[in-house]
Amino acid sequence: KLHAVCDGYGRPLIMLLSEGQMSDFRGAALMIGAFPKAEALLGDKGYDADWFRPALANRNIDACIPSKANRKVHIKSISRMTKLYRQRHKVENMFGKLKDWHRIHTGYDRSAHAFMSAICIAATVIFWINQ
Repeated sequence: KLHAVCDGYGRPLIMLLSEGQMSDFRGAALMIGAFPKAEALLGDKGYDADWFRPALANRNIDACIPSKANRKVHIKSISRMTKLYRQRHKVENMFGKLKDWHRIHTGYDRSAHAFMSAICIAATVIFWINQ
């Protein structure tokens, strides 16, 4: 599974390759030390965890993450966060562009190192050279 942190333009800043069964918030726990300075973090419901929001607050990052359906106490979103959450499509577009590469989409590589190398090459070509 590929976990990624992107900037406001949808360019990947941090990428982590983990086993397929790892949840999103556990991947975030491994990457949180490398997060760049940011005003807000946009994430889907998979990143909704009780420990993650305070960890982001300690780094002065606003959490723009909707509550999971099974959360006992739902967290209300501020109207500013609702407008900001609409920008999350840029992250999904980044994953879509990476999966346009047949080698990445099919995952034929036998080792994680070779697979991650292909992802890094694709990200470099797509996002930095073609701009």
